[in-house]
Amino acid sequence: MPLWFDGWQLHAAWWLQPLAVSIASYGLAAGAFLLLFMSAARRRRAPLAFHIALAALLSFFWAGMAAFSGATDLRQVWLIDGPEVLRTAAWLLALTAMGGAGAHRRRWSVAVGVAAALQLSALALPWVGAVHLTMMRLALAVTGMLLVEQVYRAAPPGARWGIKLACLGIGALFAYDVYLYADALLFQRVSIDIWGARGVVNALCVPLLIAALRRNPAWGHNFQFSRQIMFRSVALLGAAGYLLAMAASAWYLRLVGGAWGPVMQLGCLCGAVLLLAAVLFSGAVRARLKVLIGKHFYRARYDYREEWQRFTHGLGAAGGPLPERIIEALAGLVESPAGVLWLRHGDSAFKPAAAWNLPLPRVTESALAAGSGLCQLLEARQWVVEPAAWRRQSSLYGDLPVPAWLEAAGPAVWLMAPLLLDRRLFGFVCLAPPRAPVAVNWEVRDVLRIAGRQAAAVLAHRQYANDLAVARQFESFNRMTAFVAHDLKNLVTQLGLLLSNAERHRDNPQFQDAILDTSRHALGKMQHLLRKLHQAPDADAAEPAVLVDLGAALTRAVQACAGLAPQPVLVVPSAPLLVAAQPERLERVFAHLILNAVEATDADGRVIVRLEHRGESALIEVADTGQGMSADFVSDRLFQPFDSTKPAGMGIGVFEAREYLQELGGAIDVVSMPGVGTRFCITLDVVHQEKHDG
Repeated sequence: MPLWFDGWQLHAAWWLQPLAVSIASYGLAAGAFLLLFMSAARRRRAPLAFHIALAALLSFFWAGMAAFSGATDLRQVWLIDGPEVLRTAAWLLALTAMGGAGAHRRRWSVAVGVAAALQLSALALPWVGAVHLTMMRLALAVTGMLLVEQVYRAAPPGARWGIKLACLGIGALFAYDVYLYADALLFQRVSIDIWGARGVVNALCVPLLIAALRRNPAWGHNFQFSRQIMFRSVALLGAAGYLLAMAASAWYLRLVGGAWGPVMQLGCLCGAVLLLAAVLFSGAVRARLKVLIGKHFYRARYDYREEWQRFTHGLGAAGGPLPERIIEALAGLVESPAGVLWLRHGDSAFKPAAAWNLPLPRVTESALAAGSGLCQLLEARQWVVEPAAWRRQSSLYGDLPVPAWLEAAGPAVWLMAPLLLDRRLFGFVCLAPPRAPVAVNWEVRDVLRIAGRQAAAVLAHRQYANDLAVARQFESFNRMTAFVAHDLKNLVTQLGLLLSNAERHRDNPQFQDAILDTSRHALGKMQHLLRKLHQAPDADAAEPAVLVDLGAALTRAVQACAGLAPQPVLVVPSAPLLVAAQPERLERVFAHLILNAVEATDADGRVIVRLEHRGESALIEVADTGQGMSADFVSDRLFQPFDSTKPAGMGIGVFEAREYLQELGGAIDVVSMPGVGTRFCITLDVVHQEKHDG
């Protein structure tokens, strides 16, 4: 059924017709040559690149005219044949430019110019027939193939690497022209199929020429296909060619299969697709294709920017233990499917720490002494050890014997990459043989060595973080122990002062009551300390804050000093003042400051504890008429932990008091004068019961 679009009548399967295929084919070639022109034009200062750019531009014009003539049904000779002559001459001149300077090149250039002029003139002569034109084009194509052979053969061996892709691409252009025109002379007609495929063949040659621009130092290095794009393009072209071949085979089976033809055709197509999917998902095939592309299209094996991004991402990715991620990241650099990580344990030996896609070796059989020859080799020479080469030529490894466990592993261990941290061997990774053969050259060794250093730094960072976490746990435990010891010291001081006064006041009933109260308070404190020792080190910090009556807390702290001389005097307002705090910790702060005041004051002195309400805050004062402190001691040493003027003092009481009061949003100030006394002033925010309940 015909289709109608903007007045043009098209057949439903117009794109399957040979003419439509030719239009698409030459359109593809035009786009490819335009890309080649842009790539070469960026190297306009290089003479060879100029010739490539000129040939690409004329090829773009020729392919575009061929596609345009097919689409518009124009068949003028000048529209297709003229651009083709110019395109062929331009590629011949590019080949002469590759051959170098001198009279030889000039003679070839003159000959090409004369041949092109003769062909252009022949197009305007009516008595020159199609056979003559075909023979002339065939002669130019054969000349092009001869030039390709001469350019490649005349190039020095060291320069062939840079021009072989260009010779291959241009040679393919001329080889297809020879095939096209030889077939035309043989059958006295131009095959529409060969003519239609010519554009596709020309387009396939363009990637080779772009790669040649990248590889040849004389042509510059501004343009480069990424390895990922090249890998996908080659895979796509290979898959497309494979599917086309399978489609042709399936069509043939349909023609010759009779009644079974459709079944055979569908079976062939489905089997081909399944086989292609299996190949594309094969890690070994992908690895071999990457090696092939890296070997023939690029100077360096690695795209360092892409590889380093992937390696760094592998080290920092979430999921999976870090040692296994390190093995996987290092193995990915050389297409290895498995590996084992060995790490240093202390200063004595290396032991397997992790394995990826392999069982972890038994430590009892595999422990490796840190002073062994292998470890010294990895550390001193910083070598990537290749066990197979070690077995073949031990002189390269200082005639060291291969370790028994490595000898037993055989070919399962392909490479051993050191993990160095500040020239010290932190560990090493044993890698399994790769999916595709990989030549272990200087580039592979350097990449593994540098990547190993980064991996060692990451592993060391994790180890230091673990050590720091353990140290912080010990720090919390030691901090708790110090505070417990400080509380015990205060209890001992209280009981000591109590006993010293007992000789004078043992018959005083009030003193006896004070002894009972103080002993009861000391017993409660010791029971609390025992419970605290069984708790986590940070149990105090995790205890929730509640409303605490400051007057009641100060009363309990003063009562703990009952029986001491001088006896502290407490002055509190009648109305309760509430703060949000942990009762035990706040009372411990008050008790410490009051006990310090009592210890610093003579028996006939005074210790006054006063609580006042000032605005939205509560002011607690602990004043004494004791020895006092100098201004330098108050500013430099008073609030420093583990600094005390007392012979048996620990120096953490005032430090703990300030730290906790700051946690509550309060403050502590000190006014002291030697020989006069000391006054501690504490400020805390008051919490109203109504607001707290709301």
